[in-house]
Amino acid sequence: MIVPVVDFSAYNLSKRDADGEELQSLSEELKAAFSQVGFVFLKNSGISQEEVERAMESSKRFFLQPEELKKRFSRKSFPNNPNHGWVSMETERLNPSQPGDLKEAFNVASFHPDIKWPSSDAVRDFREIHTAFFQRCQELSLRVLRVMAQSLSLDPAVFLNAHQFIGTDENGTTLRSLYYPPLKSETVNEGQLRCGEHSDYGSITLLFQGSEGLQVCTRAGEFISTPSIPGTVLVNVADLMQRWTSDQLLSVRHRVLLPPVGDSSTRQSLAYFVQPDNEALITCCDGSNKYPPVTGGDYLLQRFSESYGKN
Repeated sequence: MIVPVVDFSAYNLSKRDADGEELQSLSEELKAAFSQVGFVFLKNSGISQEEVERAMESSKRFFLQPEELKKRFSRKSFPNNPNHGWVSMETERLNPSQPGDLKEAFNVASFHPDIKWPSSDAVRDFREIHTAFFQRCQELSLRVLRVMAQSLSLDPAVFLNAHQFIGTDENGTTLRSLYYPPLKSETVNEGQLRCGEHSDYGSITLLFQGSEGLQVCTRAGEFISTPSIPGTVLVNVADLMQRWTSDQLLSVRHRVLLPPVGDSSTRQSLAYFVQPDNEALITCCDGSNKYPPVTGGDYLLQRFSESYGKN
C-alpha cells in the first residue's frame, strides 16, 4: 500500500471556487484514496511550508519550557473547554491496552475570551500563530469535506452543514501541536510507543509532519511507514466519517514508533482534528440504519474517556 499524492491546486486556498470538471476529477481521486487506503497526501493545498514551520517553532518553544510553567495551561484546567491546553508525557493512551504515549501535546480547542494562553517572552506569539494556523486549517478542511461529499454524489453541503461552528465551543475541532522528546530505549516500558496504535475520532484529520515516524495499517493488517513530504498535508478519514458514510470511506489505524536505538532526535507534528458540531446528529448518509444516530459531541466524549480514562 502506498499513500497516494493528489494535487489540490484546483481548489486550494487561493481559489474562490473550483471549475466543475476539475472538481469532479479531484473528487474521484479523493474517493479512490479514502475508500481504498484511508489516507492521502495533498500537495498545493494553499498552506505553505513556511506557515507550518512557523507554527512548529512556536510550539517547540512552549514545550521546551520548564514543566511548572506548562502546568499552568494543563488540559482540563479551563472550565469553558476541558479539552483545551497542555497534555503531559504519558497522560494519554491512544491505545488503551498499552502504557501512556511518549509525547506531549498542546490542544488549541477554544477561543473563548476567558481562555488563558502562553504569553511569556519565549512564547509571546503563541496565540497569534496558532489562531492563524487553526483558521487556515479550518478553511482547507471545509474544502476537503465539500469535495468528499461530491465524491459520494451527495449534496455538496451535507458535511459542511454539520461543521458550521468550528472555532467555537459548540464544536470539538482541535489543533494539536505534538512534541516527541528524545528517548532512552532502556527507560521505555514494554509495548510503549511515541503514539499508540489508534484510529482518529471525528470527520477527517489534517496532519503536518516534521519528520518520519508515522506508520499506517494496510487492509492486510501490516503497518507500513509513510514518508514525510515537505509542502504537503496528510489527510485521513476518521471513525465518525466512516460511520457516517456506512463504511464507504475507511478510517485506518496508525501509530508513531519509537526512534531507532541510539537516535536522540525529536519529532514534531501538527494535527488538525475536524469534528462535527456538538449537536449535529450523525446518521448514515446512504439512508441505511447500519449505525445508530449519534451526536458529534456525545461521540467525542465517549472517545476521550477511552484515551484519558479518569485523568
